[in-house]
Amino acid sequence: MDVGELTGQFAVDGVLRFERTASGLIFARVTAPAAQATVYLHGAHLTDWQPAGEAPVLFLSARTELAPDKPIRGGVPVIFPWFGPRHDGLAGPSHGFARRSEWELAFAALAGDEVHLTFTLGPDQTSRALGYDHFRLAYRMAIGRALTLELTVANEPGAQGPPLQFEEALHTYFAVGDVRETTVTGLAGAEYIDKRDQMRRKLQPQGAMSLTGTTDRVYLDTAATCAIDDVAGKRRIVVEKTGSRSTVVWNPWAEVAATLPDMEVDAWPGMLCVETANVDDSAVTLKPGETHTMRAVISVEGIR
Repeated sequence: MDVGELTGQFAVDGVLRFERTASGLIFARVTAPAAQATVYLHGAHLTDWQPAGEAPVLFLSARTELAPDKPIRGGVPVIFPWFGPRHDGLAGPSHGFARRSEWELAFAALAGDEVHLTFTLGPDQTSRALGYDHFRLAYRMAIGRALTLELTVANEPGAQGPPLQFEEALHTYFAVGDVRETTVTGLAGAEYIDKRDQMRRKLQPQGAMSLTGTTDRVYLDTAATCAIDDVAGKRRIVVEKTGSRSTVVWNPWAEVAATLPDMEVDAWPGMLCVETANVDDSAVTLKPGETHTMRAVISVEGIR
């Protein structure tokens, strides 16, 4: 659909409108009573969420390229069907194809003071070339004072061949005042893969987690709620989840940020990724006709 068609079918006066960037990307602008947000059809990518009376909750790189062939750096990239490099030895883009694909908006409505959106993605020429021809994705958002993100993956009934195996993540970039003064709770005692230390498996010590350098960890077999205590920002960001057995924590620090062309070298203190995921040991397998849903509910609380 183009902007005119989306406007005619889904726009809500004063609440939901559609625009196009100079590079051709279409996005939805939400200005609901409870929150404002921006969502691109490219990747079904939420780049901004700001509850009423709060500072923006998501980090978006000022240097990201809003281009049809590029992933967006920041917000909430949707990772599917693999996390990081493809694992089976075949070619494919980092973090899969979903975050680079053009999704369809299937539903939009104002419900109370929230805006509800549903995006869908099915097989296309790109996914088929990568060997994925029997999946369907539905991505539901409820945008209000809390943010609900729900990703459902289906293996089509009657699909031929092996079961659908995949990894998935909501690669959420949170905006923080200073990551060096930020802690994460909810992961104490969990086993994690340290991607910065030759993929060694380690145990997270008791107490809150603090970051002191480049961090890239996959926490395994954890369904726990995580809380980000942003001391400099004077707030707590709470991430509740269901259907997820992995949590990824990432910050590039100065060392890796200097190698990222789509991120300012001094922007890393203002962001922290805490990702709702099913990766590595928690990869999902679906037989034909089966579905799986992963859900994250994000809220903001004040702290002293």
